[in-house]
Amino acid sequence: MGTEPEAARSRLDRRKARTRGALVSAARTFLAQGTTSVSIQEITDAADVGFGSFYNHFATKDELFEEAVEVTLDEWGQLRDAAVEGLEDPAEIFARSFRMAGRMQRLMPEQVKVMLNAGAAILVNERGIRPRALADLRRGIELGRFTMPDAETAVMLAGGVLLALMELLESDPNSDDAAVSDFFAERLLISLGVEPHEARQICGSPLPGVPQLA
Repeated sequence: MGTEPEAARSRLDRRKARTRGALVSAARTFLAQGTTSVSIQEITDAADVGFGSFYNHFATKDELFEEAVEVTLDEWGQLRDAAVEGLEDPAEIFARSFRMAGRMQRLMPEQVKVMLNAGAAILVNERGIRPRALADLRRGIELGRFTMPDAETAVMLAGGVLLALMELLESDPNSDDAAVSDFFAERLLISLGVEPHEARQICGSPLPGVPQLA
């Protein structure tokens, strides 16, 4: 008897999670298309949920779109964590995460378009990419692997290069994403203070398979 209310709550929680997930997914699709001037009715129609359900989860469209960007950043962060698992050297960690980002672009076009449309705002968002990159760069500076004056400067430099890489790959679907990503990563390592010969060696090392989201 005592488990019935708990089971009912569990079903309700799952239903709420599905509704919220559908709204976020619909918002991400609109963001990827560069379209945010849609109505809440259009969003709930795209999500296939009732209009009133929207306000059970979000107060405004802006709040929903912000959540869609942050969910995308979190997913990207999870993929990065899986890609660098087992590495200790900050230069290798940073290079691998950057090289994998370029390779995943073709496999995650919607997420990439969301980040491109969000632009430089992702470089100051405390979800997903920024906190991980900041930690890697700070550790690299502390260990003498990077010669940048501070991690904040380094993360903005690296973030700008990442956005440029994404924009380049997006604008030219026929480009060799692996070769371009490795070249950008190599030049970025050099700008961070890694010797050219070592940067080339690091960025030419084998990569694991593209990780999957849980």
